[in-house]
Amino acid sequence: MCGIVGYIGYRDAWPIIIKGLHRLEYRGYDSAGVALINGTFNIYKKAGKVSDLEKFAEGKNLSGHIGMGHTRWATHGVPSDINSHPHTSGDGRLAIIHNGIIENYSSLKETLLSRGHVFKSDTDTEVLIHLIEDIQDQTNLDLREAVRIALNEVIGAYAIVIMSKDDPDQLIAARKGSPLVLGVGEKEYFIASDASPIVEYTKNVIYLNDNEIAYIKRDELLIKSIDNVVQIPYVHELELKLEMLEKGGYDHFMLKEIYEQPRSIRDCMRGRIYPQEGKVQLGGIKEYAEKLKNVDRIIIVACGTSWHAGLVGEYLIEECARIPVEVEYASEFRYRNPIISEKDIVIAISQSGETADTMAAIQLAKEKGATIFGICNVVGASIPRLSNAGVYTHAGPEIGVASTKAFTAQVTVLTLMALYMAQQRGTIKQSELIRLLTELDNIPLLVERCLAYNDRIKEIAEKFKDSRNFLFLGRGSGFPVALEGALKLKEISYIHAEGYPAAEMKHGPIALIDEEMPVVVIATKNASYEKVISNIQEVKARKGIVIAIVTEGDREVVQMADYTIEIPDADDIFLPLLATIPLQLLSYHIAVMRGCNVDQPRNLAKSVTVE
Repeated sequence: MCGIVGYIGYRDAWPIIIKGLHRLEYRGYDSAGVALINGTFNIYKKAGKVSDLEKFAEGKNLSGHIGMGHTRWATHGVPSDINSHPHTSGDGRLAIIHNGIIENYSSLKETLLSRGHVFKSDTDTEVLIHLIEDIQDQTNLDLREAVRIALNEVIGAYAIVIMSKDDPDQLIAARKGSPLVLGVGEKEYFIASDASPIVEYTKNVIYLNDNEIAYIKRDELLIKSIDNVVQIPYVHELELKLEMLEKGGYDHFMLKEIYEQPRSIRDCMRGRIYPQEGKVQLGGIKEYAEKLKNVDRIIIVACGTSWHAGLVGEYLIEECARIPVEVEYASEFRYRNPIISEKDIVIAISQSGETADTMAAIQLAKEKGATIFGICNVVGASIPRLSNAGVYTHAGPEIGVASTKAFTAQVTVLTLMALYMAQQRGTIKQSELIRLLTELDNIPLLVERCLAYNDRIKEIAEKFKDSRNFLFLGRGSGFPVALEGALKLKEISYIHAEGYPAAEMKHGPIALIDEEMPVVVIATKNASYEKVISNIQEVKARKGIVIAIVTEGDREVVQMADYTIEIPDADDIFLPLLATIPLQLLSYHIAVMRGCNVDQPRNLAKSVTVE
């Protein structure tokens, strides 16, 4: 959840760290802090945004060529100056920053309290740095060994960086279950939760693996396992470009990312579809083509927006490839005793590739013999490495906390996978595959046409910016679109919103409808069109206000609905890629008009790396 930045080298550390924290602020923005060494520790931390930390540090000693910084999403302890990272040992010699949760911190704390340790904060992180200090005091071991022993005693997830006043030319970093990337430069090293703070300084990175500890000096890098075995790191070359991390003239990252979707969908399909040949090529799962022909069942595990994409995937795979599909919340799946066999394929979906619950679900499924396919946006993330095979979405970095282009990229990959499976299993005619792939190839242009209705959507947003509740209704693949539309609205505008299958409205939600209830209906011309018209009539009969997403040229719904937003006509299986766009824009404009922080909604973080 939290963002970590570290630097050691010949440059001034403060500008690198503070810029890196700004880039990682989407991971947490309750508080921020920095520790620098220049003869002594200089630690500055402040509740609030990174900009609040900058103001607090004005005029203070910011010198030093080694340092680390942290932006926090609170787990243990409320957001406050005291609970902000970095935390120090009792004697002030050591400092730590931490992303994750130490699950056994309470028992460790009791032991340390009995030995005379005094704690200033409510965090689990402070317990860990006191534990390292205690091990040194009890054993006279050097810091490297004390850290290794301490990490063998903790239960939970962590990405940590540690500094010592007694060894001002060393950073120690370690990870288990939370991401950590090392940037490799000339006589300098960078540490970060992801590559965004590193990209402008070096293209060479090492993705630290679980249970690895990195000992970093200006001209030396040593990586060992937690069992003290030397590891040979693999250096990756970043494809990330610096301009991808800037707003590019847009008011918010979210708006930029909404408008990037024609490109991100195109990039997702690039080199994977051949419309004239009627062929889908997915190199990432090619070696499992035979298994796909005989697979008994597919289970999709995901959280949040990725779960909604999974629901779309269920519709697509069952429709095209005729394989039974179940979609599970990873956070629930991992705590059940699910029936899984080696004949099953589990598809794990995660934008970041670091979602803790999804990773735990993968581990459970692997233990039961299932084959794991990962769908992820971040190259080198944990989920692709845990999976047997998979497909990257290539959406590019998504900074806005509320997911937009990542969702449509995930749906695009699932569409490709559904058609690929159908191709392998012979459940689709070649002529039909050619038709669908030709239409899919044209989807980015249709998304651009959806975006052209922005001004119309903004006018509708003005009418409903003060609403307290919304209902979103859809049928078939329109149902997960309704769920996603409701989630976007509640995430960034804080308006209560619920998504339902349109047919379920009569089984309860219809009681909520009155003249103050806006109801967003996915009402495009498809197999359920007449049924959806009946649902709209039921809403209107109870004085509800209908905002309908309709197919261009529709006349029937236009006469019934209070407001309509058109999208281009397309095959049913592509509905989610088009109908989602106006709902993203509607949520965005309502949130902006309400004065909400669109890119950093309250209480949320981009990557959920803890339970």
